[in-house]
Parts: sequence; C-alpha cells; structure tokens
Amino acid sequence: MKDKEESSEFQVKVWLGDADHYYVLSRFLVSRMLTVTKIPNHVAVKIALELKKLLIDNSLLDVSQSDLETSLFKLMARRGYGEEYINRYNMMTKFHHQRVPLVILVCGTACVGKSTIATQLAQRLNLPNVLHTDMVYELLRTATDAPLTSTPVWTREFGSSEELITEFCRECRIVRKGLAGDLKKAMKDGKPIIIEGRHLDPSIYLMNDENKAPSNDPEKSSKETNSSGDPASDRNPEASSSNTKETETSTAVKPYSEAEATSVEAIDSSEKVAQCKIDEAEKKKKSADGSGKTKSGPEPIIISIVLKMAKFDHKALLEEWIASRTTGDKYTSKEKDRLITNLKTIEDYLCSFNSQGVTVVNISATTFPQTLDWLHNYLLQRIEEGIRSAENETQK
Repeated sequence: MKDKEESSEFQVKVWLGDADHYYVLSRFLVSRMLTVTKIPNHVAVKIALELKKLLIDNSLLDVSQSDLETSLFKLMARRGYGEEYINRYNMMTKFHHQRVPLVILVCGTACVGKSTIATQLAQRLNLPNVLHTDMVYELLRTATDAPLTSTPVWTREFGSSEELITEFCRECRIVRKGLAGDLKKAMKDGKPIIIEGRHLDPSIYLMNDENKAPSNDPEKSSKETNSSGDPASDRNPEASSSNTKETETSTAVKPYSEAEATSVEAIDSSEKVAQCKIDEAEKKKKSADGSGKTKSGPEPIIISIVLKMAKFDHKALLEEWIASRTTGDKYTSKEKDRLITNLKTIEDYLCSFNSQGVTVVNISATTFPQTLDWLHNYLLQRIEEGIRSAENETQK
C-alpha cells in the first residue's frame, strides 16, 4: 500500500514532437479525453489510473506521446473499448490540432431545458465557454441604449403572430451584435464556444451560398416549415436533422442513441449544419508564400440545435415557472394563455429551420439521458465531417 502511495507522487513527462517540449501526465485530463469517446466516466477514471500505474511500475517516467497512446489504447481494448473508441480518440486529437472553429447554438423557448443541455454538453465535450443570451440581453438593455425592454417578448400582446415573430427576430439580431466579439474570437483562434438562450434565431447564423450573407427573412423561413411540425428520426424519435439545401457537401446524419447512462466530461465537438460563415473576413489569412493572396482558414463547424417539448409537459413547467416568479400573481388566466400561445408561435418558427438543416430535439424528463447521449454522438459525427471537410480544403 505504501509503495502505491509513493508511486502516485512520481511525475511522468510526456514528450511531444522532436522532444523539445513535454507536459506532465495528468490522470484527470486523460479521463476527460476518454469520456469524449463515450467511455463511461467511471471506466475512464479507472483506465487513467491504470495507465499511470503501468508507466510508473515500469519506470517509464519519460515517454513519447505515441508510446503513451500505444499503452493507453492497449488498456482501452483490454476493457472492451477497442477500435471504435480508439478511432474517436484519434479523431478528437486531430480536431484539436487543426483548431477548427466550433460554435454550438442551443435554441428554444422558455422552460425547455436549454441551460441544462448546454451545461451537460459542455461537461461531456470539455467546452471552456458557455454563453447565455439572457445575460447578454440584460447587459445590453441596462448598459447600452439598445432598444430592449425588461418585459419578455412572449408576455406582450401583438396583433398577429407575424408581428410577434418580427419583434422576436429584431431582439435576436440585437443580441447577435452583442455576441459579435466572442464569435469573432472563436473564428480567429479556432476556439470552441457554446451559446444557449431564448434569443437565438437560427436564420442569423445560417449562410445562403448564393449571396454569402445570413438569411434574416422570417417569412421566407416560415414558408419552409416542415409540415409535420414534429420531425423525428426513424432510428431515434428524440431528434431529427436534415441537410441544408444550399450545402452540396453535407451528408445525411443517421442519428442513433446508445444505452450508456453516463455522467461524463469530454473534449470539443460538432460539424456544420449549414455551410456557414459568421464573419468571413476574420477567417482570411495571408498565404505563407508571401504572394499577398489570401486563403480561407478552416471552415467553421456551426451547429444549431432547437429544443422542444410536448405541449402538456411544457405547459406544466411554464405554469410552475410563472408561479415561482414574484410577479406570478399578476398574471391573469387570459395572460397565461397568451404567454403559452406566444411561446408556441416562437417554437414553431424555430422548428421551421429543420428544413434548412437545423436539428430539432424533443426533450422529455423520462428520456433525457438517452437524448443527451444521442446529442453527444451526433456532435462527434459532426466533428468528423468537419475534419474531413478541412482536410479536403487543405488538399486543394
């Protein structure tokens, strides 16, 4: 027992490239790297412990990155996590090396689980930045002269659903401007970012290939609403996705869920829902040959996810939310009905982008773990597609 305690004090140096640089092996970081491959968290921790013990017991206090991974992969395979998981590990390593910009948008109305989903995905995928549009909205409203009100748009009275959507889109555009700095930094530095909130309009982030500008026409988007209103995958009824009409290189994603109930953390994720550019100028870089010509950086991976909930469940949560607010007693029955109707109108608008490649996910308390697991896998698929796209662009 004493020997094991003493061995834990040893540091293992992992040397990179030409052995000019190294980092100290961290069991915690190794386990985080493993959870992104969908290895359950408790198993990932055990593998990380076994790896360090193996190296120390064999007096391997200086190892190369490749030797470290060889030992790690053997331990993974021994526990039944072979080729499929090793390929995911290598894929995520390549993703980080290429520094492909990644933006994940978690959209939806009030009380559908946006913050919970965003937080869980950030933990699973080890995303360092999670931005909340509610916070951005309040900062803009109180600290600037932005034309925003303290009253949520869905609680107001409008003459028609078109007026409601127009006002919702206007507020989303203002919030989008408030996010400009963070998005530009993500594009420039190749850093991942996840944005969640009630002020996200997918049309602002989708790119129209014909004019290379975001589509901001809510009426045009509404006309493309999926007639089913509740799209679902044959293999997973909890979510659905379709390819962007404008993107020729996109391939259909066939979602599926796996029964691994995990509380995990992981490493970066996703692929582009549409061939998007948030600020094309930020991605242009001078070529290394000094010719003065410019070439684009890696195509950003931008994923928009819209969360929705069954009407009965959503109404129950909304009523609980209303009752918990200090102003809850001021809502009349008529005002509550209007609020619920307005939220349904906004939800229908957001779900209409399913026909443009935005993923619509049905949220339910009874199937939440499976839905989260499906999203984890879906993002890994998107990352892999993004890496292939980046490699193809590099070869041209």
